[in-house]
Amino acid sequence: MKIVRTAISAIVAITLAAFGQAGAEEKVSLSEGDEAPDFTLPSSDGNDYTLSEVLKDGPVVLAWFPKADTPGCTAQCKSYAQNGDMIKQYNVTYFMISVDTVEDNTKFANKYNADFPILSDASKETAEEYGVIGKWGLPSRHTFYIGTDGKIMKIDRDIKTATTAEDTAAILEELEVEKVKST
Repeated sequence: MKIVRTAISAIVAITLAAFGQAGAEEKVSLSEGDEAPDFTLPSSDGNDYTLSEVLKDGPVVLAWFPKADTPGCTAQCKSYAQNGDMIKQYNVTYFMISVDTVEDNTKFANKYNADFPILSDASKETAEEYGVIGKWGLPSRHTFYIGTDGKIMKIDRDIKTATTAEDTAAILEELEVEKVKST
């Protein structure tokens, strides 16, 4: 019996290790007021985005999600796609971001008519810098609000996927992000 338990424990450990940091909670290394790590990542719209360059146009929202085409991530993407006009009232650029390949994120974006870029961090380097890698080596669902000075204004770790666009707009209002001027 002891040999069976030891064998099962070894199989579980090997399986978890294969998924990379499986079962580990994310390292919360960033806080509000910290400098946001810069990055250049490919996106679902065929462009590469560099955070420091995008910040020249205004604040940035980075909405991390675990995996394309899973129920919660689909609800989050649909909310941004269907209610993104609420966010577009603000002078802000917003992205969803995952460790999926750019091909997977492009299919995901097209499937749900995302009119915003979904960034791909397949190497997980940026996810590690943001401290979002959690269970099974996937990012936890956290949203970072980054000011034009490159500093993190807010980190939302309590994401409600079905209302993510509405909640993002409410946080932008709370942070007093400038609204787009009507013409």
